[in-house]
Amino acid sequence: MKTDLQLKHDVEAELEWEPAVTASNVGVEVKDGVVTLAGHLSSLGEKVAAEQAARRVGGVRALVVELEVRLPGQDVRTDEDIAHIARSVLRWTAGLSDGAVQVQVERGHVVLRGAVDWPWQSQTAVRAITQLRGVADVTDRIEVRHTVAPEQISQDILDAMRRHADREARHIQVTVTEGTVRLSGKVHSFAERAVARGAAWAAPGVRAVVDDLTVE
Repeated sequence: MKTDLQLKHDVEAELEWEPAVTASNVGVEVKDGVVTLAGHLSSLGEKVAAEQAARRVGGVRALVVELEVRLPGQDVRTDEDIAHIARSVLRWTAGLSDGAVQVQVERGHVVLRGAVDWPWQSQTAVRAITQLRGVADVTDRIEVRHTVAPEQISQDILDAMRRHADREARHIQVTVTEGTVRLSGKVHSFAERAVARGAAWAAPGVRAVVDDLTVE
């Protein structure tokens, strides 16, 4: 098991390795395997990239994000401009029907509302808006209409995991409550953990995924 000092070094190294992040703007603190990221970044996309980089590091038990987005002057946009561009981007995004997602903007903070049939459609909308210049934050309030019996969701996820990593599927427990999937158990790598999360998100009827998996 890594010490907190080793984990801090690995997270800092991963941030340096991530080309989308200016690592010098991110402070890293670790206590009992819980990693805290703090600092100021120039875009929401960079903030998301920093979070993803930290999560890739083995030994991270939990992640606390205290990163603030401070847009450089040339990237500042009016709320009206952001709303206009965001609506256009969503209209041109494959997999989203026209008008399925509505946009609200206040001081660069975007709230997405609406209803879609599948969880991946909501994720697609959030990713598309996250990369826009001038966006400081995105809140996802999109509802997923598709409903499936919990036992069917659980079986679909386990079947998908067995197709990708049969060994790990035997050690993963899946529980479903009102469309929220909780994954627990142990896997042998972060790649296998990613397979499990991907399988959960792809299953019909899933509204949220809670990842309690541990990497041995």
